[in-house]
Amino acid sequence: MTNTAPNAVPTTAELPVVESTARTRTESDSLGSMEIPADAYWGVHTARALENFPITRRPISVYRDLIRALARVKQAAARANKELGVLDPAKADLIERVCEEIVGGALHDEFAVGVIQGGAGTSTNMNTNEVIANRALEILGYEFGDYEHFHPIDDVNRSQSTNDVYPTAIKLAMVFGVKRLLEEHRKLTVSFANKGIEFADVLKVGRTQLQDAVPMTLGQEFSGFAHTLTEDFDRLSETVPWLNEINMGATAIGTGITADPRYAEAVCRHLTEITGIPMETAPDLIEATSDAGIFMTVSGTLKRAAVKLSKICNDLRLLSSGPQAGFGEINLPPRQAGSSIMPGKVNPVIPEVVNQVAFSVIGADATVTAAAEAGQLQLNAFEPVIAHMILQSLAWMTNACYTLRVNCVDGITANTSRLTAQVESSVGVVTALTPYIGYAASAALAHTALTTNSSIADLVVAAELMTPEEVARVLSPGRLSGLVPVTGVINIVRPALTDQE
Repeated sequence: MTNTAPNAVPTTAELPVVESTARTRTESDSLGSMEIPADAYWGVHTARALENFPITRRPISVYRDLIRALARVKQAAARANKELGVLDPAKADLIERVCEEIVGGALHDEFAVGVIQGGAGTSTNMNTNEVIANRALEILGYEFGDYEHFHPIDDVNRSQSTNDVYPTAIKLAMVFGVKRLLEEHRKLTVSFANKGIEFADVLKVGRTQLQDAVPMTLGQEFSGFAHTLTEDFDRLSETVPWLNEINMGATAIGTGITADPRYAEAVCRHLTEITGIPMETAPDLIEATSDAGIFMTVSGTLKRAAVKLSKICNDLRLLSSGPQAGFGEINLPPRQAGSSIMPGKVNPVIPEVVNQVAFSVIGADATVTAAAEAGQLQLNAFEPVIAHMILQSLAWMTNACYTLRVNCVDGITANTSRLTAQVESSVGVVTALTPYIGYAASAALAHTALTTNSSIADLVVAAELMTPEEVARVLSPGRLSGLVPVTGVINIVRPALTDQE
């Protein structure tokens, strides 16, 4: 049934609208002919993909790293083919020229196929081949689609298959993305570490299971955030060498059919030279063409980093909750009005958005896992959704680290008066006294303090268990927080207790 509701959103994607007066060109493939907008750099294979995959309405051009990576792979292939004498040097040089233009930002809008597509990435590869071929034809002075002079497959795709181009390109795109994420991740870590220094002397009550525990400093808490991020920086960095293993030269299934035996080594060497990234040809191209293990590793590592970052954001929301009826220990920078009905309300919107990024990354990892498992025989047909999920996670995590640093962490302040009051009234400090007065006496004092709202220090002195000076020394901020090393218990002399013995 046709959807006739007012302003209804179409349920299918369509080819770009071509007005009746607009010029078109006719291109053909093995399935027949299609009319293509005359000024489109893409051709019939891209047109069929636009018609067949009306899924996300998001073109692959949203991932600029992927477009750059595809251009670099085609550039390396052209150099290798030229070196081996299987492609006319002038054509190889022209491919390289166009690829440099694409890396520089040109023609990205022409990469129009959807991020989710059938065919294991064939539509992406053909979109790339067509754009490069038609731009080359334009430089040579020919009409778009005049492929007898410069062909998308015979020239641009020489010695290649989608099945080695596409996984190599998405791995390279992921390397670009991981490195960009690592830079923002590092900056965020530094921000937390700086707050750890700033809050080094601010004593507070630690909590376990949301209940009062022993004292610590706010600086220790923020330093802990920095250290946990450092661990994830290291784990993310470890994925890059694994992504550098490629299967160029495998062609269709790993046997290297249609490629010169020397091609795999040559294209890997040229890709390394072009990108500055040390690429390595997989030792078993058949295995490498079908295996998606590295994608699970990258996705799982991203999920770990996202979950831990989300936990930190949970803590920031709790610590800043209130400001009057919550924890109220820290103040997050006010970023926007928090309510359309409650005047003055300000919400922790930056940690909230980072939480949501983490939820998305967790879901993306589940998708990657399912897609990796679903591969069959010599090829995994589901690499497009794998690429989409990981590239999206990388981009969103990078942006999340940036906004958390700039719009939140750098502007956090401590509510020192509230923190001091909480420590002074906390019964958790009694734990520090157990080596001197024993667990049973400490527990009894804690109960009395809770029921009478009295100070632990005052109760200990009143019970003549310790002198005011001894209590002050044991309960000093440095000892309570562990910043001052404790090499042994304080020698406390209590004559009254000795007489009783």
